[in-house]
Amino acid sequence: MRGPTMVARSALVLLFLVPASLRAQGTDIQTFLDLLAVNPEQEAILERAILDGWDDSHAAMLVELQRFAQRRDRTRLFLLLERATGQPFGQDMDRWWDWIWATNPGMHPDYSMFKARLYSAIDPSFRDYFDDGLPANIRLDEVRWGGVVRDGIPPLDLPAFTDARGARYLDDDNIVFGIAINGEERAYPKRIMAWHEMFKDTIGGEHFTGVYCTLCGSMILYRSTIDGEHYEIGTSGFLYRSNKLMYDHDTRSLWSTLTGGPVVGPLAERDIELEPLYVVTTTWGEWRRRHPGTKVLSIDTGYNRDYSEGAAYRDYFSTDELMFTVPELDTRLKNKDEILALRLPEAPMEQLAIVVEFLADQTVYHDSLGAVDFVVLTDRSGASRVFETDGGRFSAWDGQDAVLDESGERWTLTEAALTSPGQTPLRRLPSHRAFWFGWYAQFPETRLVY
Repeated sequence: MRGPTMVARSALVLLFLVPASLRAQGTDIQTFLDLLAVNPEQEAILERAILDGWDDSHAAMLVELQRFAQRRDRTRLFLLLERATGQPFGQDMDRWWDWIWATNPGMHPDYSMFKARLYSAIDPSFRDYFDDGLPANIRLDEVRWGGVVRDGIPPLDLPAFTDARGARYLDDDNIVFGIAINGEERAYPKRIMAWHEMFKDTIGGEHFTGVYCTLCGSMILYRSTIDGEHYEIGTSGFLYRSNKLMYDHDTRSLWSTLTGGPVVGPLAERDIELEPLYVVTTTWGEWRRRHPGTKVLSIDTGYNRDYSEGAAYRDYFSTDELMFTVPELDTRLKNKDEILALRLPEAPMEQLAIVVEFLADQTVYHDSLGAVDFVVLTDRSGASRVFETDGGRFSAWDGQDAVLDESGERWTLTEAALTSPGQTPLRRLPSHRAFWFGWYAQFPETRLVY
């Protein structure tokens, strides 16, 4: 994530130097946009106009302008914010956002158009997300630019694979995201996914989209079709509560990574969500041991990146600090403590977060969401798999593939289900890891086990 380049700032200046006679209606937002392009003689006139017509619902626009302003202009804009609001936050952008979200002063009626004009100077395609009148079921002032253009973090589209022997670039302790579905086994190393954040692939004849949100620590696998309709997904360049927002190629709607549903744009009014499937976070050595016939992403992706373990986002992962603030934090855990996240279609109003370190000590853990009972089985690598139990209970497992229920019957663990002769297979349930702060920001009512 990065700030605007000099070329981008030049584009902004050119965008806002529009003769008044040629401007479309909506001069209120144009007055704010003009703050980035005026000469010193005009500054006082614009600032007086803004103060005379001030409402706290305008504050988000001034805060968003800060990222595009030169140092002198940033100082001037922050002073204007303090004069207008009476708040003493200086140049602390996080405190300004916290105040806006906490007081919820509303938004300027043309705020979506403001965002369209502001960000289209960086990437003209950004206008598609914010055209006036598009429906939204999240607050637009919480939609933050991540510092890249659309698909500026390039998804891996039908990437190349190698077999386990060919993956000499991986060490046994390297983290991979393991997927076994439709009879195929794939490993997607974190060290590659952190540079691309998305893959689009065909597995066993079906199209899937894997989304890795580096900021919130989640890797989720989605089926790319809903009721037979295919959605081609990409990286929007924007975030919601520090969670990656996706977009679909057809309607340019913005989609939530954590829910798999559209939140802004033409599809936001439809009650649809991509179907999540199971993915496991484990080590390369453990995944290869369980699945010697696995395929693994080739390091020859066609992009020039440092794919060594831990290279991507090294500074971000090394501290508990956030890159983008969120409206609320829960201090029961550290921000980036890892949790196993569960959210099921059968219980759409419930969410569950289980601390990964807790599961390392509770290798057989029972719980429920709604009417769905399940067991979490965690192996020596820390990998957790969740299976529906249909009311049954399990007492032990060997960390490999043998699981015993309370009656002493032996079940076999596979990636898709727990099986036992003469018994109905117990299906695997979708789950994934996430950083606590990111999951809580999206689902503040979540239940936490720790």
